[in-house]
Amino acid sequence: MPVHAHAPLFLSLNPVRTARLLLASGLLAMGAAQAADPAPASAGPQVPVVAVGAQAVAGSAEFDGSLQAVRQSVLSAQASGRIATLSVKAGDRVKAGQVLAVIDDRATQAGVAQAQAGVAQAQASLANARAAYERTKELRAQGFIAQAALDSALAQYRAAEAGAAAARAGQTQASVAQGFTRLTAPYDGWVLATHAEAGALAMPGAPILTVYAPQPIRAVVHVPASQQPLALAASQVEVQLPGTDKWVSPAAKTTVPAADPVSQTVEWRLNLSDADGAGQVPGRQVKVRFVGSAAQAAPQRLVVPATALLRRGELTGVYVVTTKGDAAKGFALRAVRTGATHGDGVEVLAGLKAGDQVALDPVRAGLAGATPVTK
Repeated sequence: MPVHAHAPLFLSLNPVRTARLLLASGLLAMGAAQAADPAPASAGPQVPVVAVGAQAVAGSAEFDGSLQAVRQSVLSAQASGRIATLSVKAGDRVKAGQVLAVIDDRATQAGVAQAQAGVAQAQASLANARAAYERTKELRAQGFIAQAALDSALAQYRAAEAGAAAARAGQTQASVAQGFTRLTAPYDGWVLATHAEAGALAMPGAPILTVYAPQPIRAVVHVPASQQPLALAASQVEVQLPGTDKWVSPAAKTTVPAADPVSQTVEWRLNLSDADGAGQVPGRQVKVRFVGSAAQAAPQRLVVPATALLRRGELTGVYVVTTKGDAAKGFALRAVRTGATHGDGVEVLAGLKAGDQVALDPVRAGLAGATPVTK
């Protein structure tokens, strides 16, 4: 380096200046050495821990279910013809009696017109037969005609009455057929799906629209037949509302008294209250929990506080205190497999054993230098 090359020259030419340069170099070296030394590490956070132990819990089972509208209707065509208009789409709100779709009704309109003409003709024949009968009755009273003529006029009058009644029935039938070409909303609600488009051919029984009423709504769950005795003996049934940690009790519950022969499950229908069902929509997934009866023997289960669980995607774990000898050292993340929820605790099926100490605050336990503190 240049400094090394000229050092002898500085010493020989100016000793005082050389001494000053050497002193400055020493101070710089000391500063560099101090900067290189790491600062004392600050103390990490203290995290409360709790020892895991077996607890007596009521037997319970948890299943996945889905929300379903109690009033949901598939509107089908009752007349053949092309769909002339479809005035709604999925997601539209509808009112009771609102016309949702119209099928080409030219044939039914002709039927209505024909029925109306038939009624007019029958009424005219009835009026004529009534007048003839009245005249014949007067003539018979005066002795100008025989009783047979009066009987014949009465028969014609009764036949005209029957013909008028038949014509009116035909008109009603034609009007009903005309009504079949219009699909109306049975109640206030929403359009869930459309199964046909305008211009498509509608056939009797073919679905066109599905509508549902937002209230009431229920949770539907299929319980395995092997778990049906536990579900029937449960002291409490709870439904977890979608997107929340809130568990609610259903307002009413019913079960289908038969098992599905293929899936070997029994359907349970749990009606939610208006307050719990507000804002919910059919199709969303829910969890249903059956809590065992208090009269049953309470089994021992390994339970940890729900706050101790750390969930990251598919991973569920806890921070366990690691020890070295008799002194606590820190935390280590350990994956666990969880089961049913019991109040504020969650059952641990695998990954822990009785006596393990877990952190109650897994976020702080993951920080550098975190130390356990027994709660």
